[in-house]
Formats: sequence, structure tokens, C-alpha cells
Amino acid sequence: MLNARSLSRSFGRLKAVDDVSLSIAQGGITGLIGPNGAGKTTLFNLLAGSLQPDSGEILFQNRPIQQKTPDWRFRHGIARTFQIARPFPNMSVLENVLLAAPAQTGEAFWNGWFRQGRIGAEERRNQDRAHEILEFTTLGRLAHEPAASLSGGQRKLLELARILMTDPKLILLDEPAAGVNPALVETLCEKILALNARGITFLLIEHNMDLIMRLCRPIHVMAQGKMIFEGDGAAVRSDPRVIDAYLGDVM
Repeated sequence: MLNARSLSRSFGRLKAVDDVSLSIAQGGITGLIGPNGAGKTTLFNLLAGSLQPDSGEILFQNRPIQQKTPDWRFRHGIARTFQIARPFPNMSVLENVLLAAPAQTGEAFWNGWFRQGRIGAEERRNQDRAHEILEFTTLGRLAHEPAASLSGGQRKLLELARILMTDPKLILLDEPAAGVNPALVETLCEKILALNARGITFLLIEHNMDLIMRLCRPIHVMAQGKMIFEGDGAAVRSDPRVIDAYLGDVM
């Protein structure tokens, strides 16, 4: 589904991503691990479009996209979450999800005058869709509560709910389990697996090794801006380069 070829990105003298290649198979859950400062989030930003590579190529469904904007990538099926979820705190959970509905007719000024019937029907469909997604993400009972009242884990579920309003093809998850209590981590795992079973592809950055080993095939490992390993969970655990660079600190 997505191929990154020889991506590099520097910040001054720091080479945050150094000649990295990565292939994400359609329908899979790919993991990306490595120590803090390895370049994982920079790579995510390159794939999502919030950063441009200094060199290299990104292909999405065989189409070069390295020059495409984040909103273009979002509209064409690449969605991402962030390490710290930031909903609109004073809006309700439902309103936060409704904001993500794409191509809303009512967003155009003149349509508010001349296409009121179409806008009303579309808004009802979006409301129904948003409620379905909130039920799926276990947030249905909180639909009319302000987003500010949610816990950290619930905010990450809300971020996932907003993404689902766009019918994404590929979801980039940046540390979904960070700061989340174990019960909600289990809920997140269940939802990722359920969405993957529906055909959604995932790339997942995470320090929670139990979650990575449970969900991800294959697992890629970054260190000091380079991709140093790719394999399954058993191979990752036994590789001396990975143990030296990362696993020795987290296991």
C-alpha cells in the first residue's frame, strides 16, 4: 500500500531520518519501534506530509506523494494520530467527531441558502454515522459530554473515532498506548484488530512491547535515524543489534 524509498530528513547537522526505506503491506498491521530520538516520529511526519523529505520517494498505492500536502493525503486515505490527543475541549464528543466528516455541503457559503434540503439530509447521515462510530469506540454514552472531561485514553479513542469518519485506507498510530490505563489499552487493541479485519491498514509506533508483539507483523526497528532491522516478534527479540539499540532498555 505504501512504500518509502531512501527517505532522508535533516535538521541542521542532525540527520533525523537517514536513507530509510519502509514497505507497508495492504491489510497488515506494521510496527515501528526504537529508542527515543531514533527518528520514528520524524518518519511519521514525512509519511503524513507535515514534513517534506530532503531526498527520497513515497509511493501510496503506486502513486508518488512526497510533494503532496497533509490534507491531500488525508482526503485520499492516509490518516494519523498524535502522541498527545488534542480534541476541541469545549465541544462535545459528538461535535468533535462530526467536524471530521469530509466534503460537507454546508461548508460552502451559498449552499446554506440554496441547498438546505441536501445539507439537512447530509447532516442526518453524518449524525447517524458519528453515533455508530462512537458506539464502536465505546464512547457512545459520552457523546454529549465536553471533550475536556475525557481521560487520556478516552481522548485517544476519540481521535480514532474522528479518523474513522473519513473512511481511511491507512492509519498511522503514534504511541496509542502512551499514558493509557491497561483496561483502555486492551480496548484499543480490540478496536485496532477489528478495524484491521475490515480491511484498514495500520502503521504503529509504540513503546509497549506487549502490544507491538501482539498486533504487529512485521516489526521495523529504527535507531539513530536508520532502519536497522525488520522481522517478526521472535526475530526482533533475538537480534543482537535490536537488543543493543533498544530492547536492552525496555525488557
